[in-house]
Amino acid sequence: MPDAPNSRDAGARLAVTVFPLLILAGGAVAFLAPTPFAEGAFLINPLLMVIMFGMGLTLSFPDFALLARHPGPVLIGVGAQYGLMPVLGWAVASILGLDPVLAAGVILLGCAPGGTASNVVAYLARGDVALSVAMTSVSTLLAPLLTPLLTWWLVGSYLPVAAGDMAYSIVQIVLVPVLAGLLLRTLFPRLVEAALPALPWVSVAAIALVVMVIVARSAEAIAAAGLVILAAVVLHNAAGLAAGYLVGRACRLPVASRRTVALEVGMQNSGLAAGLAGQYFAPEAALPGAVFSVWHNVTGSIMAAVWRRRAVPAARLAADEPADERLPAP
Repeated sequence: MPDAPNSRDAGARLAVTVFPLLILAGGAVAFLAPTPFAEGAFLINPLLMVIMFGMGLTLSFPDFALLARHPGPVLIGVGAQYGLMPVLGWAVASILGLDPVLAAGVILLGCAPGGTASNVVAYLARGDVALSVAMTSVSTLLAPLLTPLLTWWLVGSYLPVAAGDMAYSIVQIVLVPVLAGLLLRTLFPRLVEAALPALPWVSVAAIALVVMVIVARSAEAIAAAGLVILAAVVLHNAAGLAAGYLVGRACRLPVASRRTVALEVGMQNSGLAAGLAGQYFAPEAALPGAVFSVWHNVTGSIMAAVWRRRAVPAARLAADEPADERLPAP
């Protein structure tokens, strides 16, 4: 039987239903009236830093305790994240015969770390939330090294990749804000706790603005290749969700952990991918990330609804971890 609804459920459901609609609405406005937003490229990196700072505020050092106590599932999940999604992105781009710029955007999306929306979806799906938080945190901290390296390896056949510059950008955009947020939470926990309810709205507003700028700068490309981009995103996301679950099953993880690995692998930090793609390739390369921002929340909501109605036969791996009490902002 599903749990009785509570305020935490209501907030999590709101996050994975209303937020994608807001982002989609922002993208539609920018597509229909691109001129006011097209010159806002300079806002993308600061907005991404705001998002990552918010993520840091939702973390605490106990969130990393799972890695010390049960490193296996975290390493399996993060290994699948960076081992499968980049190759799946390359395969999708090759199968669809994408233009090199769009192919670069899809592959870079696969090379990005996990998205924080997966933590909320894992909670709704009766997954292992502690494992979800640990995987998102570890994959994010590894991004300055692995994202540019994997992008250089897989995109290099399409376009030149400034891997060193990209690594430096990720340190600025991701690592510094996340660590700053984590430090602030450690020093002023009560102040940050009071602000936590507002963080999801700040995050979605920033993501929506990023999507609006990207869409406005690439309105013509969307009109010409919108269905192809959507097909690439749908295939990439579906393949990631399926592959993540199969890896968890092959490694004999509990059912709750399999669900979590599937969601973590299939749901990417699409805002970061879009920002990097637009900065290092071309405005059109950011489109897969922008579309993914909406789509992965849609599929995540569907998976959560299906899995929430199915009993979890095995106990959560880290049942003593209090991560359910404080869900990160999507």
